[in-house]
Amino acid sequence: MLKQLTLPLPDDFHIHLRQGSDLANYAKRAAEQFGRVLAMPNTEPPINSAETVKKYKEEILAAAPNLDVLLTFKLNKNYTEQELLAMQKNGVAAAKYYPFGVTTNSQDGVSKIEDIYPTISLLEKLDLVLSLHGEELDAYCLDREREFLKHLEKLCREFPKLRIVLEHVSTLEAVERIFDLPQNIVATITAHHLILTIDDVIGASLKPQNFCKPLPNSPQDRDAVRRAAFSGNRKFFFGTDSAPHPLEKKECLGGAAGIYSAPVAIPILIEEFEKENKLDLLPNFIAGFGADFYKVPRQTKTVAYIKEEWQVPKTIDGAVPLRAGEILKWQK
Repeated sequence: MLKQLTLPLPDDFHIHLRQGSDLANYAKRAAEQFGRVLAMPNTEPPINSAETVKKYKEEILAAAPNLDVLLTFKLNKNYTEQELLAMQKNGVAAAKYYPFGVTTNSQDGVSKIEDIYPTISLLEKLDLVLSLHGEELDAYCLDREREFLKHLEKLCREFPKLRIVLEHVSTLEAVERIFDLPQNIVATITAHHLILTIDDVIGASLKPQNFCKPLPNSPQDRDAVRRAAFSGNRKFFFGTDSAPHPLEKKECLGGAAGIYSAPVAIPILIEEFEKENKLDLLPNFIAGFGADFYKVPRQTKTVAYIKEEWQVPKTIDGAVPLRAGEILKWQK
């Protein structure tokens, strides 16, 4: 029976580190698990200029100096080529699209994606990635990703050379579409979408800690996400979408969407890949395909994990982590 596993130092190509006093703890915690992260820009105020990009990276590195940080900026207006070049110079790897009002701090999101096509054209020209929160706001909550796919297909037609990542893929239809679309169209997969369904949010009882966007969906959708993760296809790679909120902002009227998964995601992934007898595919999933897509060097450092049970704390950094209070089988 396998008791120890050596893996490349993982990448996280989708993480929320927040801002202010919380950022330091979240960044330090991320650095305990990952060698490189792609930080999301939906802070308040947002990361949407060369100046805010530079400042945000400095704040992250002050807390976690050994963390390799890539940045995103928020698409909430049209940008000039000079603005994009300045952000790219400061470490921006992708532009993040949020539909208006769809998730945390998206009140300045885009109402009509065609309105920002001028900037998307510049992304294609400069070889910057377009990172999509793929939900159609006015659709039924469990169909929002499915309804967004028409926009993804149009983007592929209009910008054939643009690198696009559909973040936190969660539905059967989206998984199938990513398989079918060209090689420059990829998706990230979270740990929580591998293990949760809507029953884990509102089944036997309301579990606000499992509430996120996009929502965990049906068992069939979860199984499709699992098939993609365990396929060994380079179009699917890991991003936690770790999105911590203080306990009081989760367990309240109008609770915030987001799951704090960074501290536990890799042990969960090891467990799930082991269940499927796919541990040989895990290195590329966590530290290979994402780096290739973002055109950054693959990690050369490794980290050892041991098979030794431990209980996930009820809270970490003031937030409730994924699988809080439960027993996990693997740890560093």
